[in-house]
Amino acid sequence: MPPSDIRSFPEMGSRPLPGGIGLVTCLSLVTATMVGTGVYTSLGFQLIDLQSGFSILLLWALGGLISLCGALSYAELAAAIPRSGGEYTYLSEIYHPALGFMAGCVSVLAGFAAPIALSAIAFGTYLHAALPAISEKPASFLVVILISLGHLRSLKLSEVVQNGMAAIKFLLLGLFLAVGIWSALKHPASFRIFTPETGWKGSLHELTRPNAGIALIFVLYAYSGWNAPTYLAGEVRNRQRIVGLSLILGTMIVTMLYMLLNAVFLTAAPASELRGVLNVGSVAANHLLGHAGGRVMSGMIGIGLLASLSAMIWAGPRVIQRTGEDYALFARFSRTTTGGIPLKATLLQLILVLILVATGSFESVLVYAQVPLLICLILGVGGVIVLRFQRRTPASFRCPLYPMTPLLFILCTLADLLYSSFSKPWITLAGLGTMIVPLLLHPWLASSNPRADPC
Repeated sequence: MPPSDIRSFPEMGSRPLPGGIGLVTCLSLVTATMVGTGVYTSLGFQLIDLQSGFSILLLWALGGLISLCGALSYAELAAAIPRSGGEYTYLSEIYHPALGFMAGCVSVLAGFAAPIALSAIAFGTYLHAALPAISEKPASFLVVILISLGHLRSLKLSEVVQNGMAAIKFLLLGLFLAVGIWSALKHPASFRIFTPETGWKGSLHELTRPNAGIALIFVLYAYSGWNAPTYLAGEVRNRQRIVGLSLILGTMIVTMLYMLLNAVFLTAAPASELRGVLNVGSVAANHLLGHAGGRVMSGMIGIGLLASLSAMIWAGPRVIQRTGEDYALFARFSRTTTGGIPLKATLLQLILVLILVATGSFESVLVYAQVPLLICLILGVGGVIVLRFQRRTPASFRCPLYPMTPLLFILCTLADLLYSSFSKPWITLAGLGTMIVPLLLHPWLASSNPRADPC
């Protein structure tokens, strides 16, 4: 299928979609997808490479700035190309269908299946901390299966469930933050963790070492999901405005939450007890509320992770569906139920997630997934520059501070990928392999597929 003329998209997108997804649900998707596994698990791994709480908070602030630059750039893309599919659609329309196909494969495996698996593993870990009688692995399997089946019912039910779970999630998060801030204010000595032991220059020097690149990988993983509504853009009413607005507002809200939450973790428990630990929230909760209270809070964090799982399980199959619409070989995955639900695409995603949960370790899956995902995001953000040169940008929204905004995202993300390649070369190569294989397969798919654009 040849790419449509991008200049015709604003007309199509300007018409409201009756009964479509609204701003509240888009914001729910952004925030629920972002505030999940990453922020509740990353700190323990970051403390292996970084010693200063100041350096860690600086990394989280940098991650928020990078993500906001990406969100502002994608808001322009969403206004120019108001269709579902995320990077699959953007890279196909702006560059070439081969890059779009590659991005689709990356999104399916590294963008959704891997993060869903990581969230399921984290859910099992937190639930086990709350209820030791429940085994971690069976809980991880069961939660993915149940939520996937739930999203097969109807779009309206998915919207209601997602908003409800997101509301519960942020209510619990607000409660945890209130307890943590109250405890920190009662013990001012805990704020010493944010005082650089080697001075401000020493902390900044710490952030220039290659190991800091791996720490930033965890941060960017925690921020991943700011682009979630772009995968469902075709189902959003007044999509040219709502999709971009939800990206920007959601990223700003989550950045403030992340700074507060990591500050609470660092002040609640000694760094020695958090270092290398997956469920840092449980450790912090034990110090804040005692063993019994910590178990209750661990369960609450686990419940909060359900909203992230639900958001990703809901959005992910739309990429598989879009691929099936363009390539006859995958046409069976484009078919939907009478209620518009991509049944086979959802089941395929479920199988991939269960395989990753069964076989992958948390850290290796995370680094592997981030490498190709960040490269696709770089290409997506770079698409804003391409559209500007081709004078195909929409009048409804233009990225502010252009070209500084997209360039800052691209340069910082490239630097982080370079750091991670030094520290985890084999995992980085595996991530690159996930991109190369689809690119090699695409010419064959395009030549044998009447729907693909052979150009």
